[in-house]
Amino acid sequence: MAYPEAVLFDNDGLLLDTESVWSRAEQKLFQVRGREFTIDHKRSLVGSSAEIAGRKLARFLNEPGNEAGLMEELNGLVLAELEGGVDAMVGARELIELLRLAGVPIALVSNSPRQFIERSHEVAGTGSPFDAVVSGHEVPEAKPAPDAYLEACSQLGVDPGKRVIALEDSPSGVTAAVSAGLFVVGIPSVPGVDLGHADLVTTSLEDESVLHALGIESR
Repeated sequence: MAYPEAVLFDNDGLLLDTESVWSRAEQKLFQVRGREFTIDHKRSLVGSSAEIAGRKLARFLNEPGNEAGLMEELNGLVLAELEGGVDAMVGARELIELLRLAGVPIALVSNSPRQFIERSHEVAGTGSPFDAVVSGHEVPEAKPAPDAYLEACSQLGVDPGKRVIALEDSPSGVTAAVSAGLFVVGIPSVPGVDLGHADLVTTSLEDESVLHALGIESR
């Protein structure tokens, strides 16, 4: 099999186990208000842009008009939680190393703020293996819009298409990558989320179907 022209990774819950960091911060945001943070809240929030997440939080916590304030508070909480440590998802380090050895361009495409993206990889000790990093805060519209994925393709010098592979763990991320015209691999990080609109859905970066899609299996 030929290698893809490029591989684009989501960050939280796909490359790094930072969804658990966000979950702890979200729980604290709810707890200080005497509210319970449930799995349904998590399913709704996973992969959301700051704008969409702010609207959802304001509704969940009955604080209309405080969308920006809630997101500012949450971002502070999540950066504090991050300092407790975070690791790569199973198979992430090995997969990145294989793609780098093969000379395949790779990018990181996340809805998180750049400060969180960079600090999370510092804490995890993954280094800076990416040829491009795009935050949803730096494009006209974050995921589920395709802007961040299209920007990553532009920075890598590849045309969006099925020879470019995106790996995602959230419905909004899958929607963004599909809208950009990419081949999308869905690997859910939160139980019960539906990634059925991806081209391929599996359970782990180590799954043989992922390696096959990336042209690694037969190497």
